[in-house]
Formats: sequence, structure tokens, C-alpha cells
Amino acid sequence: MTSTSLTACAQQIIFYEDRNFGGRRYECMSDCADLHSMFNRCQSIRVESGMFVIYDHPGFNGNQYFIRRGDYADYMTMMNMSDCVRSCRMIPLHCGNFRMRLFNHVDMEGQMMELMDDCPNLMERFCTFDFNSCNVIDGHWLMYEQPNYRGRHYYLRTGEYRKHSEWGAETPRIGSIRRIMDL
Repeated sequence: MTSTSLTACAQQIIFYEDRNFGGRRYECMSDCADLHSMFNRCQSIRVESGMFVIYDHPGFNGNQYFIRRGDYADYMTMMNMSDCVRSCRMIPLHCGNFRMRLFNHVDMEGQMMELMDDCPNLMERFCTFDFNSCNVIDGHWLMYEQPNYRGRHYYLRTGEYRKHSEWGAETPRIGSIRRIMDL
């Protein structure tokens, strides 16, 4: 692979201490579990390329915010977030199939429901909105607390989530699910 094609694949996010891309800045091209030592506060963000999830606690914990390529001159007001960006996770591009299994009990027990596409309303499709565990077989997904991709959301990558707290949710209520694709 040439250096030109490496640059084209790179994902980059830039955090700024002040609104409108002012003040000190910190550039990131990978996962970072603790951003606190990099800057005191974050009031604007620019995603040069790719997609990221930012968290308001270190270690990829707390509230999650999905952002993609673009300028967020005052993201705190737009996302109703404090200036506490404490960790970020790069979402790798996924080319291929998407597949997820949802279960109504913990530890992948009980009734199993499978998704391979977006679902704007889980209650209409599966007659339930309580999902206590899941297995992401292929792809990257966003779960939303409310139907039609609204409310708090949670990023899930390939792997097993034996209880809803493992994807960051306080309750098992999920209203909709969307695949993360390079849009």
C-alpha cells in the first residue's frame, strides 16, 4: 500500500478547547481511552474523515455521541452535552454483511430475534422493546432508546453483550437500531 492510499484510509478527529475551532487543539486518529490529559475542556470538534463515538467519561464510558465527518463549531449546544469529552472510539469502515441477534433475557437466553438491516421501530417488528443481551455477528450498529433513531444511543461492534449494561444502557429498553455505514 502506498503512503497516498494510507492517508486516504486514515480517520481523523480534532478536538478544540474553544467554540468555533479556537484555542488549543488535539488531533486523534485512533481510539483514546483517556483524553483528559490532552486538553482541559472541549467546546468544538472537527471530524476530518471517518466516524467516531465520543464519551463523557474515560474508558469509553458514560453518555455516547456518534459523530461523522463534519464541523461541530458548538457541539455542546447541539448535542446537549457538557464540555467533558473524556474518551473517543474510532468506528472502522465495514464492508460486508450486517447481522445481529437480540435476546429478551440476559446471557443470550430466551426469545432470539435477528436483524440484518435497519429497524426504525422494534416494537412494531418484534412486539417488544426490552432486549437484555445481544450478539453482534457482523458490522457496527447504533441502538437508540426510542423509535425512529431518537434518544440516547449506544455503539455496538462485533461481540457478545451478555447484559444491557455492557453496551452502556441503564435499562433494556431499545426502540430502534441502525447499521453504521459510510454515508
